[in-house]
Amino acid sequence: MESIIQEVYQDIVLTKKELQFINEILFKTTLKKKEFLLQAGEEVNDIYYVHNGCLRTYYIDSTGKEHTIQFAIKGWWISDYIALYSREKTKSISFIECIKESTLIRIPKKDFDILCQEIPKVSLFYTRKLESAFAAFQKRILENLTLSAKERYINFVNVYPNIEQNVKNYHIASFLGITTESLSRIRKEIAKE
Repeated sequence: MESIIQEVYQDIVLTKKELQFINEILFKTTLKKKEFLLQAGEEVNDIYYVHNGCLRTYYIDSTGKEHTIQFAIKGWWISDYIALYSREKTKSISFIECIKESTLIRIPKKDFDILCQEIPKVSLFYTRKLESAFAAFQKRILENLTLSAKERYINFVNVYPNIEQNVKNYHIASFLGITTESLSRIRKEIAKE
């Protein structure tokens, strides 16, 4: 597990004592394709690091339409952040589905909070990860408001260069806020260029 800890906290030099402490609170979880890590209405108590594989977070609106919020690939973190960090205790509003067999490292939130108190460099590391994720989410919102569907697709391919062979077209279309027909048209246009 030490090599996985080094992977998770790749930018931090950890002492043997710190490695031992972290090792006691990390748990390996594996999911098969189409299994759920989390479903709407469930309690959310954990944060997950994607060691390998691919997952998708999505929300189902009142009409039954799916809205893909996030894909998580190797090196990314995933959870239902609204339920995990909301000031008022709430259950999960989203689903997290495994779309390619995945190995995750689970950290219970209560243990993670202790970890951040005991090892401040881990807290700083995670704060930087959250800052980066928040900036990426904000950038995505702005792109959805200002860019054409084609530009959003090009940005998607740049962010997730090898994901298309593992993800269904309607997942990508849902993430981009377009129809699968529009996605096909955009791909044809790009292929002609």
